[in-house]
Amino acid sequence: MRLRYMVLFLIHFARDLQACTGSSSGNNTTDHQQVYNPKGPLVMCKFLPKEFIECEEPIDHKGNKTAKEETGFGCVKFGGSRYEDVEKTKVSCTVLPNIECYGPRTFTRDGVPCIKYSDHYFTTTLLYSILLGFLGMDRFCLGQTGTAVGKLLTLGGVGVWWIFDVILLVIGSLQPEDGSNWNPYV
Repeated sequence: MRLRYMVLFLIHFARDLQACTGSSSGNNTTDHQQVYNPKGPLVMCKFLPKEFIECEEPIDHKGNKTAKEETGFGCVKFGGSRYEDVEKTKVSCTVLPNIECYGPRTFTRDGVPCIKYSDHYFTTTLLYSILLGFLGMDRFCLGQTGTAVGKLLTLGGVGVWWIFDVILLVIGSLQPEDGSNWNPYV
């Protein structure tokens, strides 16, 4: 009697093992041959959020519109503080390992903003502008060396330039010289 239960258990265990590994002899279809089921558990790979994919950086054409037209993607200019001002492009993305999804694991994603970040932090620059703006530290921090030296020699334009730069920073008119956006990770 115990032997019968043991044999039944082993047969049941072997069937479960075949179902888990997908090595059943009756079903020879692969994932690529199956039709996508939108009500199923798998999401299309191209619809995964950015936490589950790794995308290439946008190509910088450095103002060359002809190169962008030839390739069909890339950025002519980077940056912009308003959504409408930021150029968008296509990039190639790959799904991270061990993430299950349906469809090709490498695809192009459209609508990626042409934004680059450098080591410019808004809060740090604002503090420099308030505390040491009369010496031109805020302009030095932003990479605007010429105006920073002028601000240093005039002691912030006798205070007028100093206050004016604080206002320009707060309203968003004073940006880093290299065209990058403020680093969002403080």
